[in-house]
Amino acid sequence: MTAPQGSRSALTFIFLTMLIDTMGLGLIIPVMPGLIRELTGQDLSGAAHWAGGLFFTYALMQFLFAPLVGNLSDRFGRRPVLILSLAMLGVDYIVMGLSGGIGWLFVGRTLSGMAGASMPTVTAYIADVSPPEKRAANFGLIGAAFGAGFVLGPALGGFVGEYFGLRAPFFAAAGLASANALFGFFVLKESLPPERRRKFELWRANPLGSLAALKRYPALTILFGVLVLVRLAHDSLPATWSYYAMLKFGWGPRDVALSLSAIGALTAITYALLPRFVVPRIGESRAVHIGLALTALSFIGYAFATQAWMFYAWMIPFAVGGVGGPTLNAILSHLVPHDEQGELQGAISSIGSLTSVVSPLVMTNLFGFFTGPNAPVHFPGASFFAASLFELAALALFVLAAPARTHATEKVT
Repeated sequence: MTAPQGSRSALTFIFLTMLIDTMGLGLIIPVMPGLIRELTGQDLSGAAHWAGGLFFTYALMQFLFAPLVGNLSDRFGRRPVLILSLAMLGVDYIVMGLSGGIGWLFVGRTLSGMAGASMPTVTAYIADVSPPEKRAANFGLIGAAFGAGFVLGPALGGFVGEYFGLRAPFFAAAGLASANALFGFFVLKESLPPERRRKFELWRANPLGSLAALKRYPALTILFGVLVLVRLAHDSLPATWSYYAMLKFGWGPRDVALSLSAIGALTAITYALLPRFVVPRIGESRAVHIGLALTALSFIGYAFATQAWMFYAWMIPFAVGGVGGPTLNAILSHLVPHDEQGELQGAISSIGSLTSVVSPLVMTNLFGFFTGPNAPVHFPGASFFAASLFELAALALFVLAAPARTHATEKVT
């Protein structure tokens, strides 16, 4: 069965799928530093270096596999690709939960990165069922699902880790991922009808091939640069959030879980409401301007927060700034036709993953260096300060890209 264009039920299904998926990820974040320390015998600074390698592995797999997954979904439909990816996540969590050494965590992150390459399929699904003027709002539902998942997931993960051990959240996440795959199998409808699919071409199903295929849309190149800078900034959060809070504020897994739940709740509210009600009133370009500026300011606030309440306070403008993400994705989706949405989203994911190969290594090493014994100055917020500079650079590049973007949109429409 195929979901009708703009189907409200189809959006509900994909929202629930992403909610359950994100809950699984949120479950393991509060306990990951402790598990790394258990497996390596190192302190938080040392564990942060290992965490950078794990993020590198995850991002590398996404970089390599996202174009393949996106092109497969353009050929065979979104539904089968998404279900297989969700099932694979369940296997990943079991591997990590049973890990007897740090090497098994790398095996798990490899599988997770391959499965996580399903994100282009999710965003292409949203584009399939959304008219152009509603894409920013509907892309916001993905962010809302992530936010809600990070309210429920970390809270549950902190509780389970605190009372049942560091490995228990991984098995809980495996159960959620498996349930998610079953949910998709029985409930999720196909969004891409056969007549709108295109032939699978192997040369396009890799990072270089997908970028070459999209090169005929010049405006995309500049906006891809904006995405690179934004992802470099945002990847500082999963890479160093737990380590920063534990070191600076003396938090444990429960406190980290509560902070993630707080930012998740704020994100869920803003992603669900702002793209739907604010973007139509102020326009897509202005929404991206405001989003990037607020996010840059928030990263500065994180970096120099001296008390825990300040850290929480800066979550508010950060969450509001999240309006820029789905709006930017909507702008990109306007530049290509229907039968290339999967390829576009695969290229976006691959570019983002490439920056995620670099960013966690840079951010965790910044944290490790400026909190280590040889630091010229003790500055745990160094990674967040660097993130603010990337956001400001992204804002400048987006402003410069305005003429080319307007011309390209008019040409496609």
